[in-house]
Order: sequence, then structure tokens, then C-alpha cells
Amino acid sequence: MFEGFAHIKEQTMRKRQVVVRRKEPARSTTTIRSVRYGECQRNHAASVGGYVVDGCREFMASGDEGTSGALTCAACGCHRNFHRKEIETEVVSECSSPHNSSNRT
Repeated sequence: MFEGFAHIKEQTMRKRQVVVRRKEPARSTTTIRSVRYGECQRNHAASVGGYVVDGCREFMASGDEGTSGALTCAACGCHRNFHRKEIETEVVSECSSPHNSSNRT
């Protein structure tokens, strides 16, 4: 008898989630991303239990794009992954506003 009651209680306690979507006006959006690699964070003393960084302030590729040198820093010799990755994202949106209805007669 209690099993049936528990089943009914479980059915009545379920929550419903309703998603209402409204049609947005057509927008023209452009996302601009620029990636910059900042200071080197490689710990050169990790093998002996210490913490020492080399002081390299910014990644500078030692080769052209598409070569293995493009991933090596010309200043400190570390791989690009050791440098702090900074992503700047800018979203430019052009939204069309509804027509002005102030000219009613």
C-alpha cells in the first residue's frame, strides 16, 4: 500500500520546466578575437622543489607561422604554452530597430 502512495507522491512532485522563446529581430553580429601571449610562467626550479621564473614578459615567436619556431619564444626559449594566454573578445552587433510609428493620422 505504501509503495503505490510513494509512486503517486513522486509523480506529483516532479517539476516542469517551460522554455519560452520569442523571435528576435535579425541581427548582424561579428565577433572579433585577438590572442596575445604574455609573461612566461615556466617554473625552472620545479625539479628541485623551488619556484623560479625567467622574467620573460611577452612571447615573441622565433619563427614564421606554420614552422616549429612559431611555437618557441625567441626571448626565453620556452614553448608558447608556458606563456599566459590573454584573449580579448569584442562583439559588434548591429540591431535593426522597429519602424518609428510617430506619423500616425
